Amino acid sequence: MKRFFPLAFLVLVCFACETNWLPKPPGYNRIDLPRHEYNRLEEGYPYQFDFSTLSQVEADSFNLSEKEWINLNYKKLGAKVHLTYKKIDQNTDFKALSNDAFNLTAKHQIKAYGIEEVVLLTPNGYSAVVAELTGEVPTQFQFFVTDSTSHFLRGALYFNTALKNDSLAPVIEYIKIDLAHLINTVNFEKKAGN
Repeated sequence: MKRFFPLAFLVLVCFACETNWLPKPPGYNRIDLPRHEYNRLEEGYPYQFDFSTLSQVEADSFNLSEKEWINLNYKKLGAKVHLTYKKIDQNTDFKALSNDAFNLTAKHQIKAYGIEEVVLLTPNGYSAVVAELTGEVPTQFQFFVTDSTSHFLRGALYFNTALKNDSLAPVIEYIKIDLAHLINTVNFEKKAGN
């Protein structure tokens, strides 16, 4: 019986251990996101909307001559929403602006697994086009809101990180809720006489 235990232990050790093993992939940090709360952007711009209290409004440094261009900087989440604005008039027409917006989205087709575009009517009566991009693309959410005659506001979400988008999925979904709220609260200044 005493000989049986060492032999049984040796057999158990040999067959219990597997030589084929794979290292586990690195895990992702848990991201705790706060409740959605909003402030109103009103002063000094030809548009108004509600934006997340988690973001800060900053002047856009890409094109300093465009005073109506701003960024919503989500510093804690490493993301920015770039907002560009154009007045529609005899120098800039709606068709050119909308084609430019569609072309900027289409440039991501090389890396995108899919681009889903939806046309909406906002509560304030404006048209909006929302594009959601999937895959390893630099922008996962783009949109524009317009009254088709005087105002054109375009936005795009970007992250300041090279992480894979599946690890950013909770943050992307969180900011998409904020941007849906922004789109639904956009209001453009009225022309004199309207």
